[in-house]
Amino acid sequence: MHLLRVQVPDFRGLKNIDITFEKDFVPSIFPLGSQNGGGKSTLLQLIFVLLHCSVDEDKKPFLQNLLQGFKVADGQDKRVLAIIDIWDGQKIVNLDFFSEECSPSEAMLDCNEDINSEDSINLCYYSSAQKNNNNQEPNTKLQCHLTCQSKDQAKSLLHNISRKIFLAAPSTQVFLFLPPDSRKLLFSNSSKADKNYYGILASARFELKGLFTYDFLAVNLLIKSFKDARDRDFREAIKTGSYGNSYQSLINDLNLLLGNKRINLNEDFSGVNFKLDNGETIELYPEDLSHGELKRLSIYIWLKSRNIEDAIVLMDEVEIAFHPDWQYQIISDLQEWAPSNQYILATHSYALCEALTPAHVKEIEPKLIKQES
Repeated sequence: MHLLRVQVPDFRGLKNIDITFEKDFVPSIFPLGSQNGGGKSTLLQLIFVLLHCSVDEDKKPFLQNLLQGFKVADGQDKRVLAIIDIWDGQKIVNLDFFSEECSPSEAMLDCNEDINSEDSINLCYYSSAQKNNNNQEPNTKLQCHLTCQSKDQAKSLLHNISRKIFLAAPSTQVFLFLPPDSRKLLFSNSSKADKNYYGILASARFELKGLFTYDFLAVNLLIKSFKDARDRDFREAIKTGSYGNSYQSLINDLNLLLGNKRINLNEDFSGVNFKLDNGETIELYPEDLSHGELKRLSIYIWLKSRNIEDAIVLMDEVEIAFHPDWQYQIISDLQEWAPSNQYILATHSYALCEALTPAHVKEIEPKLIKQES
């Protein structure tokens, strides 16, 4: 799966976006640069929600939240939201997302009913009123037209794409696909779980399997990765008579990641600790590893535990907490950890951009200013 081109005429702060991601570039890693406020995060979230949430009824509310306030201009039949070209492994597929006004009676119909036009799929109804509540009557519908596809083929393709698109971002990011009222809670001191921005984000992360916030180390994911590697080796032994090397490869990879520390897994898989090169054993607490070490380890475990391969991986501000050397190195890390993926990295880092050719680097206004000597 490879994202080839994204066009966004006018959505929130994004204006006249037209970016191409070349399929034959090696590595398939594209920094997306701009100064603060350029709309990089908005662009990644728009791509992610359109491709991850459009065909799953349980995820439609995230799409509706993102679109609230996106209206069709008076006198116009429709308004283009985004045009996305994707290589699905065999052919180029063009996805044209656009909004049209609808009557209240039409909006009351069940989205599962066959009310689609001949050449478009109806994705959701939403309110174009730009107000901070969810009680507005839906008066606009989002549709998608896929070139050279029957409706059944189009829906099948969208389902397949939804499983191959991922977004990683810091939890301090304002996520536009959360309910409008909840975004205000990022600046609130409410302690109630259901009135707390991070509680709402945690719930969204549970529902959106493709969403990851890489500012924590989930020990359960780490242990699960070891168990999965062990099970793969056991299945290999049953099949061939010889144990595989998945478990040892995971150990070796993690030790390389950690530098002067060696990972130590309890025999009963109940926990993990680390040994320093001098033999000292330390328990696994956040303060035992640096912020950068935790983040690098969490990205690796996320890719491995979710078995993310042949996918489009969007990563926002991946360089946060990394020394410039590690900002440069994250390119080779991603290429080594999961080379079949395409990565699009929203960034402010010159070091990260310099790890690739200038042609790999994509920019949106206001563009990154060339670093002074």
